[in-house]
Amino acid sequence: MTDAAKPTVAPDGSNTNDVIDELEDISKKIIDVRNAVGRIIFGQQPVIEETLITLLSGGHVLLIGVPGLGKTRLVETLGTVLGLDEKRVQFTPDLMPADILGSEVLEEGEGGKRSFRFIQGPVFCQLLMADEINRASPRTQSALLQAMQERRVSIAGHYHELPTPFHVLATQNPLEQEGTYPLPEAQLDRFLMQVNIDYPQLAAEREILTATTGIEEEKPVQVMSGDELQHAQRIVRHVPVGDSVMAAILEMVRSGRPTSSDIPEVIEHVAWGPGPRASQALMLAVRARAVIQGRLAPSIDDVLTLAQPVLRHRMALNFAARAEGVTLEKVIDKLASRIG
Repeated sequence: MTDAAKPTVAPDGSNTNDVIDELEDISKKIIDVRNAVGRIIFGQQPVIEETLITLLSGGHVLLIGVPGLGKTRLVETLGTVLGLDEKRVQFTPDLMPADILGSEVLEEGEGGKRSFRFIQGPVFCQLLMADEINRASPRTQSALLQAMQERRVSIAGHYHELPTPFHVLATQNPLEQEGTYPLPEAQLDRFLMQVNIDYPQLAAEREILTATTGIEEEKPVQVMSGDELQHAQRIVRHVPVGDSVMAAILEMVRSGRPTSSDIPEVIEHVAWGPGPRASQALMLAVRARAVIQGRLAPSIDDVLTLAQPVLRHRMALNFAARAEGVTLEKVIDKLASRIG
């Protein structure tokens, strides 16, 4: 980073040089994290980067991909590399809210005195993998809503704080929809990004065969701790965002709403568009991407790159658009063409 690229005033009035030094240190650390994960997860660099951007932004991520692409392995690897307490819940139609949140049990102590004791569920961790989240009933899905937004849960009228940091990495299979319950819009909006996982390229798949079918398989190693991740999340919020980038974020989000857009494709094909939480997510994400790439400020290119994962689950097409073969990817690309 050159001196010319360094800002002279920190956003909160703190010592600018200290903030710059911390940003540089965090950037190096995150690069080490990305490399450590990349030694276990092959051929999915965009997925790794987008997931790390989400975690660095303090958000949750929805992973969409067919079975066998390494979604579970990615979460387990991130838990180890980031030094987080990681747990996994397999969502099924018979899963109950108490199976995730925990429940109170009646115990009899000394002298025959009875009292309730709260037994924590798997949600009390730092990195929760909600595997095939759309297979659980809406009642069970909604049990995660409060946890994802407030970082606490309410059981029998009492609040229980979740560990920090707390992140949900949920997975969905895009192929088999029988016996599933689509996530409601309110819950989808809680995910900072929807990351689509595609099949690996030939070279990457060859590397997978070599690395995972031999006698010894490389194990992930810890690079960061939960406290360091929390510190990095706080520092990311110090990254300054220029007026042009902020204008691009607002233009991208607001032009995706049929009620306020002047784009014919949006007016004709979009049933509902992204809300203010999309702007917040995009603002945090472009800051995090800049830090990961060793820059002190985000650019419009960051907005264009992250528009798809931030907006694709916050918009919906109407029936006419689906009948005509219109996709959300094409609509979002149209929004981006107005900016880039």
